[in-house]
Amino acid sequence: MKALLAKYSAAALIAVGIVSIARAQQLNTPQLSPAAKVTQAFGLGEVTVSYSRPAMRGRVIFGDLVPYGALWRTGANAATRFTFTDEVIIAGKPLPKGEYSLFTIPGQTSWTIIFNKNPNAGTWNYKQEEDALRFEVKPETLPTPVESFTINFAEVKATRMVVELMWEKTIVRFPIETEVDSKVMAQIERMLDPKRDAGLYYQIASYLYENDKDIVRAYDLITKSVELQPQYWTLHLKAKIEHRLGKYKEAIATAERSLSMAREANNNDYVRLNEKLIAEAKKSSK
Repeated sequence: MKALLAKYSAAALIAVGIVSIARAQQLNTPQLSPAAKVTQAFGLGEVTVSYSRPAMRGRVIFGDLVPYGALWRTGANAATRFTFTDEVIIAGKPLPKGEYSLFTIPGQTSWTIIFNKNPNAGTWNYKQEEDALRFEVKPETLPTPVESFTINFAEVKATRMVVELMWEKTIVRFPIETEVDSKVMAQIERMLDPKRDAGLYYQIASYLYENDKDIVRAYDLITKSVELQPQYWTLHLKAKIEHRLGKYKEAIATAERSLSMAREANNNDYVRLNEKLIAEAKKSSK
């Protein structure tokens, strides 16, 4: 009995040793198609793309490694995934917030772009009936080749940016847009209550001014902000609004007051901004 137990114990030890050796001998190597994740603040939310980046490595890509007319997961390894924290408009079509897998059907003269509702979809389990959005775009030729497949956010503005898919000497571009004005205006109406807040008045006036909204309301709010707590940056905004309203003499006086405060605070940026505004207002008043 003791011999039998010893035999099984020895076998168990050998098995454990083999497993330990196998684990110890696992080779850690770089990924041929390394994972990447890019997050871009956009509108009032974020857009994130998670994907893997295959390299050319001397191969012909489109029309060979990636056949024309065939569904492509648009990357390597797992599905390429887009996450939107807010509703967006892509190529003029609305897309609710959420997670989507990205597929494409590359062609020589036209690509089909697909956002699928299954974020974990692959070419083996893709279902067209689960598409949330599909549209056509024309590919363009790059002057120099891109070695590793790249997804980039370009021309990023407050409510519009462009997604770029680049590999080999091909680039495909499509716009993403978002609507923020109605949401911001709703915030403004909720936040403007009887309490007097100089900082809030300044923020709202700045938004209205920068986005060409109700300039008269912006002037009323920035005036209240300056009356409560004058700062060189709030005075500068008031001067800019006065200039836009054609109140050139008032704009000069307000900018001069801001200039004096900016000099006292050693803020050379606002010194230059006010000097420029004063010159423009004097020219406009003639």
